Amino acid sequence: MRRRGPGAEHGRVTETITGLSMSLPEVLVLLGALALVAARWLPPAARRPVTIGAGAVLVASATVLGVVGIRWQQLPVLAGAALASAFALPPLLRRRTGRPTWRARWWLALPGSLACAGLIATGPVAAWAFPVPEFPEPSGGFAVGTRVAQWTDPLRPEGFTADPDDRRTVVAQLWYPAQKSPAGTQQAQYMGRTEQEARIVAEALAGGAGLPGFLVDGVPRARSRAVVDAPVAGGGERFPVVLFSPGSGGVRTQNTAWAEELASHGYLVAALDHPYDSAIVVLADGRTIRATTASSGDRDEELAAGWTAVRAADLGFVLTQLERLDRGETADPLTGRLDTGRTAVAGHSLGGAAALQAARQDRRFDAVVDLDGYPHGPTTPALEQPALALTQEITAGTDPRYLPRLTDALEHSTATSYRLTVPGAGHLTFMDGPLYLPPVPSIVGTLGRTESPHVVAGATLAFLDAVLRGRPGDPAETLRAYGKVYTVSPSGARGTARLTP
Repeated sequence: MRRRGPGAEHGRVTETITGLSMSLPEVLVLLGALALVAARWLPPAARRPVTIGAGAVLVASATVLGVVGIRWQQLPVLAGAALASAFALPPLLRRRTGRPTWRARWWLALPGSLACAGLIATGPVAAWAFPVPEFPEPSGGFAVGTRVAQWTDPLRPEGFTADPDDRRTVVAQLWYPAQKSPAGTQQAQYMGRTEQEARIVAEALAGGAGLPGFLVDGVPRARSRAVVDAPVAGGGERFPVVLFSPGSGGVRTQNTAWAEELASHGYLVAALDHPYDSAIVVLADGRTIRATTASSGDRDEELAAGWTAVRAADLGFVLTQLERLDRGETADPLTGRLDTGRTAVAGHSLGGAAALQAARQDRRFDAVVDLDGYPHGPTTPALEQPALALTQEITAGTDPRYLPRLTDALEHSTATSYRLTVPGAGHLTFMDGPLYLPPVPSIVGTLGRTESPHVVAGATLAFLDAVLRGRPGDPAETLRAYGKVYTVSPSGARGTARLTP
């Protein structure tokens, strides 16, 4: 029997109510505060019981939140409730004569009540803008398991430190097809192995974006749809492999919704943390490695090309470790279940550039998925694997270099590739950002929190199912359901290509 962790009860209490972006205690605090505001305007007979009841609910719910942790979005609600109590409580205090001690005149109480209501309303608006992310239910036929692995390459020195004995260590998170877990099984912590690690990572990501960490305090509270160390799916089927590299300053978990969707359709996804490049990497022994690179790749091509090369080497190293795992060189439940002969490499932003470079350098990769990544580094040797590049809508006016550079990278290929322009997408549409960031079009696009992960994972699966699993039909036809498709078809012995819509 699976034992529930000590935080399971708190997890139920703080679980977000679907559609409200607030937990039950937070909703009760909100209702209690609003009732206190309304109490001043009720008939005398109703005023006392409503005030007492609202106060009791408010105090009890606030106490619960004090135990499990109050999110910053509740602070204006509590402040509004405190101010409202100044209008609601005094009329209940009676002298011996039975008369109220004091009651604000309506012309004073009205603007005060409106101010309190406005302050209280700030809470749910802030909770909607910065919610606890809710992950979509994967649509595939498999449940999803996950676990974290850490590998050190004894042959590769760590180039970011001066220690000659330091060797490159990479942390990877695996998502894989799993057996269905019993009802009530705790789902995996998002952003880290523990809530404490998740909090460290979320604050580092916020800091990298120039934001105070408290704004994303809902992220460490989130649970994904996977189950940690869930038993591997039965049946003996071998799973194609997808390796993933995050954006500059990103982390291995930044595309969790995408990874879980792919795993539910029978893929093994391994997402990497790149030490000194990812916002922060928490090692198995608890040590942390913060980023020393800066997100200035587009302004310094030489630096970005160097970082891309390091990431590409990380991706090849992890593929080697997965091959060893599959061969049984270390005892593992996934031994004999990975089809490393059908492997794709993918990445977001700078990670997309790394995926392209990894495929050029390592022919073990059979396909490439670039999620809105500007190609850095050389475009030679020719890319021999089919590639899918997903982009936001870009014009020469918004970025005169991006599309020519991407087109050039795809044209240096001997295989048919595709560029998919996703209408309404922003750069962060292609990761989990829409699930927990404000729906500002310039940041996360206009697809919304539900549609964004659906489009990105759906297009990825359409491509991978065709090139790795040999699904019949033209991939371009399936991809058209997600946006405007351009096909880069090789022609000639050296792979001279043409771009056609």
